Amino acid sequence: MNVQSKVFIVTGGGNGIGRELVLLLLKKGARVAAVDISEKALQETFDMAGSHKDRLSIHVVNIADRAAVEALPDAVIAAHKAVDGLINCAGIIQKFVRFNDLPYSEIDRVINVNLYGTLFMTKTFLPHLLKRSEGIIVNVSSMGGFLPVPGQTIYGSSKAAVKLFTEGLNSELTGTNVHVMGVFPGAIGTNIAANSGVGPLVSDPSKVQKGMKMSTPQFAAEEIIKGIEGNKYRVLVGSDAKLMDFLSRMVPKQAAKFIYKSMGHLLD
Repeated sequence: MNVQSKVFIVTGGGNGIGRELVLLLLKKGARVAAVDISEKALQETFDMAGSHKDRLSIHVVNIADRAAVEALPDAVIAAHKAVDGLINCAGIIQKFVRFNDLPYSEIDRVINVNLYGTLFMTKTFLPHLLKRSEGIIVNVSSMGGFLPVPGQTIYGSSKAAVKLFTEGLNSELTGTNVHVMGVFPGAIGTNIAANSGVGPLVSDPSKVQKGMKMSTPQFAAEEIIKGIEGNKYRVLVGSDAKLMDFLSRMVPKQAAKFIYKSMGHLLD
């Protein structure tokens, strides 16, 4: 898909990868409806759009609220006349604790945003995408969706569900005008911990994980849009995601042990 002149909805558009996707799509000539739960964050994205603001609309929506999501198409179509692409980028992590120590309230919150938010957005906008000559759905999963990260078992479970939902949807839509792509970022230098309410805001997120090379949100956005333009089935973002994807297929138990050895200190 050539993104120029297409209309995209991007969830999580107020920060991190989502914000960079919004800005890069605008730079490439697309129209964008940015969705986020934070009005302040969306306004910051809007201000950063500069001369492209006329092709950007912002929508404060909790994607875990089905009724709110189902009311969104009217607002997006009023602003842009149509919808060609949906990028489900919004997501949150859990507290870095073992499953046994994680309260149900935290479990519900993570699953509601990561899984149900993706389901609600897709279910709501798929009928609109099917009406277009060409459409795309991009679901952002995670390296944690195919590999267990210490202290992120429920987060990983939600992202694994997004992975299989994406793959199943891709198969179901074979022969239609709507393409489906899965994205699996590795470690990305964002403030996802703070935005998830489980950690402090830091000035340079890329330096939080010592000894771990982290990709930038800008790089992630570039890779995702390359994937859209190249009609890819899946996109792995970062050398860590590519390496662990290979190892988890070849030697899954050893790959899990390697990650635990590397990141188990997060549970201490």
